[in-house]
Amino acid sequence: MITPDLEKIPPELKALPQWVVWREEIREGKKTKVPYQPRNPKRKASSTKPDTWGTFEQALNVAKTNGFGGIGYVFSVEDPYCGVDLDHCRDPVTGEIAQWAWEIIRRLNSYTEISPSGTGVHILIEGTVPPGGNSKGLPGGGKVEMYSQGRYFTMTGHHLGGTP
Repeated sequence: MITPDLEKIPPELKALPQWVVWREEIREGKKTKVPYQPRNPKRKASSTKPDTWGTFEQALNVAKTNGFGGIGYVFSVEDPYCGVDLDHCRDPVTGEIAQWAWEIIRRLNSYTEISPSGTGVHILIEGTVPPGGNSKGLPGGGKVEMYSQGRYFTMTGHHLGGTP
């Protein structure tokens, strides 16, 4: 698991009240990162219900004191951001990024951080995802997912060097 360095998260994201906390849980036999409400951490959050989100500071305080895995940013139709999730593109031991992923990272030229697992990256950019463009498998086992609403990204602040 990547150690968070949340100071590096862009201030324009921190300013928006679209934050949740998350905890790893087992769903249908598989580990998943379940979002919870920063203002009421005993209740689950919804990526489509803004009244279950909170501020960056609320999420950070709850994550530090209640045993959560970390914090997450919720993408909303109300904000200008979308997220690109590149799975299985980073060697967690060497930190080496696959060439196919570097091509995407360089092309998007935006804030990029290492995912909590250490095996992927999250890229946050201004824009929206075209209809039907949410997920695509790639040769070699890589996978690209893109979201501009109705989903959240776990955030580590572990900035990928060489990106803005």
